[in-house]
Amino acid sequence: MKAITRRDFMKSSMAAGVAAAMPFSRVFGANDDIRVAVVGFRGKGAQHIEVFRNLAGVRVAALCDVDREILDSEVKKFTDSNEKVDAYTDVRKVLENKNIDAIVTAAPNHWHSLVTIWACQAGKDVYVEKPVSHNVWEGRKMVEAARKYERIVQAGTQNRSDVGLREAVQYIQEGNLGKILWAHGLWFKLRPSIGRVNGPQRVPPSIDYDLWTGPAPLGPLRREHLHYDWHWFWDTGNGDMANLGAHQIDDCRWIVGQSGLPPRVISLGGRFGYVDDGQTPNTQLAIFDYEPAPIILEVRGLPRAKGTSAMDHCRGIRSGNIIQCENGYFAGGRGGGWAYDNNGSKIRQFKGDGGGGHQANFIKAMRSRKVSDLHSDILEGHISAALCHMANISYRLGWESSPEKVRETIQSNKEALETFERFVSHLSANEVDLNKTPVVLGPWLKTDVKQERFVGDFPVQWANELLRRDYRKPFVVPEGV
Repeated sequence: MKAITRRDFMKSSMAAGVAAAMPFSRVFGANDDIRVAVVGFRGKGAQHIEVFRNLAGVRVAALCDVDREILDSEVKKFTDSNEKVDAYTDVRKVLENKNIDAIVTAAPNHWHSLVTIWACQAGKDVYVEKPVSHNVWEGRKMVEAARKYERIVQAGTQNRSDVGLREAVQYIQEGNLGKILWAHGLWFKLRPSIGRVNGPQRVPPSIDYDLWTGPAPLGPLRREHLHYDWHWFWDTGNGDMANLGAHQIDDCRWIVGQSGLPPRVISLGGRFGYVDDGQTPNTQLAIFDYEPAPIILEVRGLPRAKGTSAMDHCRGIRSGNIIQCENGYFAGGRGGGWAYDNNGSKIRQFKGDGGGGHQANFIKAMRSRKVSDLHSDILEGHISAALCHMANISYRLGWESSPEKVRETIQSNKEALETFERFVSHLSANEVDLNKTPVVLGPWLKTDVKQERFVGDFPVQWANELLRRDYRKPFVVPEGV
């Protein structure tokens, strides 16, 4: 499919207002309100509305959601408080508004890149939720757009603003626990079945389905719920590897000091415990073969054991990170954590705040116009999202394998082997027989870290085809931003 260039986009009638806005970029005085538009707010976006609404010197001036019912509900809150807010269903109309300084988006993953790139082209700063992209290629285009138009673009990986985690990172990187040996990110969250349907489902009448679908293929709705369950379909989501794992891989990469892609990656997993319409794995393990300290990322959606609702943990962590060093380890994440010696005795606590200052950090950088003031610049968001996408690509190219084959494939990494044994035990506790429901084992994929492409002996054309997608006109991420 031929991509629409920026020139083509600017010529289109729907984007005419955006083109007119392009030269405009307001300089903020000390007493100027920053006017924010929130795009997509059924879940996380609704939290952003409240946070930005309560920041000094910030005004939520516009709301945008393709679901008119959700839009009207949020607008009513402003009306009831006698606050003026503009309402839109199409983000392109928001971008025509010269009174908007910044876009905050928590729209579904497949919309993140277009909202961000178009906003940069329209002279607006952006706060974009994790994962910042739906695929690796468009993530790099987001970085290019931010730099070209000199925009402040914050990734929604708010752990980087957690005061306790920031303190812990400094403590670890100063060598207080010795050399880092490996990092393990975990997110264990119960994910029940989404059920099965026997044909196309009715789209709620309040939703512009064509606009909701945007750059993804436009087809009938084949799941019970349009909202949220889009996470479990490859056309619109990236599974929990990128949904929740994006936080942990970002934390681990930050702590071990890796600023680029790993030399190679492998992933394994499956959709275990039930049969439903979901496509993405509910249990997944990925190994990012950084040197000298590899990173392991693990997500689970099943409970500790069949028939319970409690989740498993590793060294007391259900959602967080374990950073193993020579002389001890750190266990924690958002909200802080503890440093331990190798006997498990506590050494030091790091009290966090959940990263609640992340939006304020974005506003601070908007006023200073310094990318360096951002705690999570779009480049960091891109690299962390890219790792999640690379793991998913390995998984999607995988084949059903025996536990013995998995052990043989990852035997060079002792911690990965131990993690896999816990993986097997966890599934057994959920009455999953890997002989009847085999694990999907992806290939080791080697990376050209500079070109952000795959290389090597594996038929890399298959892997490289999954680094980007075909876009549906007119919702096309341009080759040249």
